[in-house]
Amino acid sequence: MSATLLAEQVLNGLQLGVMLFLMSAGLTLIFGVMGLINLAHGSFYMVGAFACAAVAAATGSFWLGLAASLAGAAAAGTLVEAAVIRRLYARDHLDQVLATFALILVFSEGTRWLFGSFPLYLDIPPVLQGAATLPGGVQYPVYRLAVIGLGVAVALGLYLLISRTRLGMRIRAGENDREMIAALGVDIGRLNTIVFALGAALAGLAGATVGALQSVQVGMGEPVLILAFVVIVIGGIGSVRGALLGALLVGLVDTAGRFFLPRIAGLFVPPAEAGLVGSGLASMLIYVVMAVILALRPRGLFASHA
Repeated sequence: MSATLLAEQVLNGLQLGVMLFLMSAGLTLIFGVMGLINLAHGSFYMVGAFACAAVAAATGSFWLGLAASLAGAAAAGTLVEAAVIRRLYARDHLDQVLATFALILVFSEGTRWLFGSFPLYLDIPPVLQGAATLPGGVQYPVYRLAVIGLGVAVALGLYLLISRTRLGMRIRAGENDREMIAALGVDIGRLNTIVFALGAALAGLAGATVGALQSVQVGMGEPVLILAFVVIVIGGIGSVRGALLGALLVGLVDTAGRFFLPRIAGLFVPPAEAGLVGSGLASMLIYVVMAVILALRPRGLFASHA
């Protein structure tokens, strides 16, 4: 295997990792601040992708579509938090799971009613088309490099937001002692709405960026949601830093498994079966990694620290 091919797989893993970070950062903030299990988080990913595709098709501008994905997902998150979620904070986790699962069905059927059952497609903007030559002669798509850069920028922005702003101070305090900050005069309801809308917007941004790499379709958020939960469990629930590290780890492990394991399986089973066996093992690999990490650190890598 050449160094060029290995570098391409590492970059693919990083690109998957930053997309998962955009999903899981909002999810871990919502759980950390509100103590809410939100199964509908993948629906905001889908909303962002559809908003981007619809606006880009209507205006011819991918950038307006990207802005629409943020605005649409944030608006959907605000509406859902006000209408449904705020009634669940004091309820049992089972009630939260059932209610947010119902929201998945509502969003899926509503999206199908608005856009139909056929997938939509997003075109990569001309400025991000083609491939760039990286050191070592590696040719890699410009758009995927831009997605990696976007993830790094969002991670830096979240770090500055949480560590350097008054809102971030309230988010950190809300994770540790909601009752105390409420007694000090902080509007907990408003804080919850802001955090939920922020998490939804990040998920919508992830959906929009991925929409240009694959089709935009109903139900696209559920498979990604499963990986996002793996990420926050590995990183530590409530930790944005843990979400970043966990997302990169999951992205690299998943990409490496899907590339290497079918080839390794070919050494032991007939070539016709190697792909199937290798793919099956690759799909299990991230859960094996999660189990090992939880055996060593039961609360995740960076539990309870945003």
